[in-house]
Amino acid sequence: MELIWHNAKRMILLWYTCCMQGAARDSDSLSGREKAYEFLKDTILADPEMQGRFISEQDVANQIGVSRTPIREALLLLAAEDLVQLMPKKGAYVAPLSSRQISELMELRGVVERYAAERTMSEGTVPLRQMQELVEQQRFLVEDARQFIDVDRQFHALLVAATGNELLTKTYEGLRARQVRAGVVALYRAHGRQQAVIDEHNEIVAALESGDVGAATAAITAHLDTTLKVLLSG
Repeated sequence: MELIWHNAKRMILLWYTCCMQGAARDSDSLSGREKAYEFLKDTILADPEMQGRFISEQDVANQIGVSRTPIREALLLLAAEDLVQLMPKKGAYVAPLSSRQISELMELRGVVERYAAERTMSEGTVPLRQMQELVEQQRFLVEDARQFIDVDRQFHALLVAATGNELLTKTYEGLRARQVRAGVVALYRAHGRQQAVIDEHNEIVAALESGDVGAATAAITAHLDTTLKVLLSG
């Protein structure tokens, strides 16, 4: 019965998400919900100190200047994506990523990113210059974990987008919140991880530029495996 109830709640949340996204709302309400959604997803959920804590709707409303209604709507959307857990009379809980969730995230990223490397190298669409520019940006962001990881995400997403496969790109984009959360946690757990990430990114770029598909996929695998070990070491 518990499993049936869990699945029923999941279906209700997904149905509500579709209705929310497809319904015609006035522009103020829509912008408020979107603003709350982006803030919660990119700022609150990415904060390592929020892991294992409840989100204060009023605090979030005060920070971004909206009422609590769009906050609640945004939390329903995030719950449908399994990014927060809604608990009766308690609110929205930010559960820390489990070892299984982290492992599955890195496994999926590996599948997508290695394919992207193979595809773009075979078609000559590797965005080398843009990827190199992002690595250079990271050199100036070693003291800002949140911005560093945002550029990190862009680095990998750029390669995936270069495949020209829109469905694959959207699927990868759907990992953004989890990717940022895991990335920021990894930086906090390993001293000097920022420089190591820059070095690993340079190895990926060098392998892509060399035209050696095996070296490129191996560099991506090594980078993700190292991040996984850091995340599981805590």
